[in-house]
Amino acid sequence: MPRRTDHEQRRREIASAVWRIAADLGLEAVSMREVAAEAGVSLRLVQYYFETKHNLLVLALRYLHERGERRAQARIAAQLDQSVRGVVRTLLTELLPLDAERELSLRVHRAYFSRTHSDPQLAQAFVHDETPIEDLVTSLLRRAVLPPGTQPRLEANLLVAGLTGLGLDVLHGRFTPDEVLVTLDYHLDRLFQA
Repeated sequence: MPRRTDHEQRRREIASAVWRIAADLGLEAVSMREVAAEAGVSLRLVQYYFETKHNLLVLALRYLHERGERRAQARIAAQLDQSVRGVVRTLLTELLPLDAERELSLRVHRAYFSRTHSDPQLAQAFVHDETPIEDLVTSLLRRAVLPPGTQPRLEANLLVAGLTGLGLDVLHGRFTPDEVLVTLDYHLDRLFQA
């Protein structure tokens, strides 16, 4: 009996080839031919599943976001018996390159972000009005007892942007992961002093 192909799984495998190329060489190095070679499939198969390079880049990004969300949700679910501070810390550390998977994700996001300045179509897919991480951190902060006058949304914006930037600094060797975690804990201690 012939083997049935799992088309969704095949698309995800091809998307992971995009990530590896983008992480190492940038999005400029991503072509359908290079992705096919990296994935170990034919160029025709990549074209069949994605049709255009733009579709390939956008779907690979969507899969990367889905994978990151699943990973974050699993880590948060394991922390639900923790304090709000513990859950916020767990969520924010997802933005840091603390293991190979998170490092790959951050390197791929850096490649996409860089490309959005010269590719308006890609910018529409990458830079949007939604702020799911900031929204989640804001909702968590609203559940906590914080110092008077604290504005949860502004704190969430600062925390997410700050950890994203510090994560890039870790990639570049400017800071170590431990140094960034000390910085994160310092800020969280100030927020959750009550």
